[in-house]
Amino acid sequence: MAKGFGSEDAAQDEIEGAVNDAVRRAQDALPHGESLTHCEDCDSVIPEGRRKALPGVRLCVECQQAHDHARTHPSAYNRRGSKDSQLR
Repeated sequence: MAKGFGSEDAAQDEIEGAVNDAVRRAQDALPHGESLTHCEDCDSVIPEGRRKALPGVRLCVECQQAHDHARTHPSAYNRRGSKDSQLR
């Protein structure tokens, strides 16, 4: 029986690689170190509850939301259809 061009585990390896990359990016984005009392961007006070909940926080909620929105990357994985639908 013909196996095609890749190994049987190639698709699973590619998926695991994409998941591992996403996990590393998420871990790198987590704050670390000592929390600031004032936002790096707008200098507004960061509430004590936020500083305790997120050790190493550097931005207020509004600036963090804007920062997160600017950092969103589209996924490289095509979720719109199967390989057969792409070939047509």
